[in-house]
Amino acid sequence: MRLTSFTDYALRALIYLGTHRDRFVTKREISDAYGLSVNHVGKIVHRLGIAGYVDIKRGCDGGVTLSRPPEKICIGDVVRDLEEMALVECSAGRENHCPITGVCGLIPVLSEALGDFLAVLDRYTLADVLGGARKRARYRESFLTEEGSE
Repeated sequence: MRLTSFTDYALRALIYLGTHRDRFVTKREISDAYGLSVNHVGKIVHRLGIAGYVDIKRGCDGGVTLSRPPEKICIGDVVRDLEEMALVECSAGRENHCPITGVCGLIPVLSEALGDFLAVLDRYTLADVLGGARKRARYRESFLTEEGSE
């Protein structure tokens, strides 16, 4: 299974916001941090806002911030909210063209695998993944400070 780039960048946006909890962050900052278009970041932020993960403030002093503490943002929930979770056509609940759906033994196997995948993600919050992100940010800041002092 592979997460879509949309979900990947949404998780990265949440990490960025989690490392900048003291203020509203602009879409431009996030787009510059990850090399994305501001329009794409706007779509991501909008979707995260609808899902209740971020608060959006419009205007010249506006931006986006986490709507709740990182400890309250479950990685599994974010993935569920942003991804199409059906691994195969027959489990999507839509039109199904597979002729063996009624007798196929693959559906329960894939359902179990997906459940296990999500169960692992459910054990982690944004706060858990921020630990490493904060360390990298501090390292980058100290490296840039040392490099600039020479």
